[in-house]
Amino acid sequence: MQLAIFDLDHTLLPFDSDKGWNQFLIDVGAVDEAYYHENNERFYQDYLDACLDIRAYQRFACEVLQNYPIDQVTSWRHQYVQEIVRPQLQIKALDCIQAYKIEGFHTLIISATNTFIIEPIARLHDVDGYLGCEFEIVKGQYTGELTGIPTYKEGKIIALDAWLESQNASASTIHFYSDSINDQPLLERADQAFVVDPDPALAHLANDRGWPVIQFSD
Repeated sequence: MQLAIFDLDHTLLPFDSDKGWNQFLIDVGAVDEAYYHENNERFYQDYLDACLDIRAYQRFACEVLQNYPIDQVTSWRHQYVQEIVRPQLQIKALDCIQAYKIEGFHTLIISATNTFIIEPIARLHDVDGYLGCEFEIVKGQYTGELTGIPTYKEGKIIALDAWLESQNASASTIHFYSDSINDQPLLERADQAFVVDPDPALAHLANDRGWPVIQFSD
């Protein structure tokens, strides 16, 4: 199987969809502004500093699903995707995905974002599949914990290998696109790494490795 894999935030999208979702919840009055703003900024800075406690962050991200009926949160998600995400889709990113599909590659998003947020955004990008952090649900209730390995740093490789095994497939070729130094493990695993609008640490690494640096932003 030939794979074209894309990170989501600041790669396919020009912003962080997790951080944007949390801000959207503040803006619609669904959550406490001071509490959410403080934690949103703190966890995002930890991500930029490559020291994020992914399980602690996802417990925070899951709180809205624990505190409101799923139909209400799904309605907010639809509004968020239509009003915030859709207008910021990047034509170059969409064209890149379609070019790979024409060439016969299987296209995947692998992101540290949770799949509740990834799922509708993946549909907008017309990818063949997606992997992300999966919230645990017990007796119909979100627990705040994750199932499986979080798709963060080395966890992206573990999740990819598990997905390939579930498909009874192996990867003959892997192309991977990312903006973040957090994705160094999968970038180094890939047969071809593409660095997209990189953070400073990844820009330095890309220069050392000779990885092409591209832009999806206009």
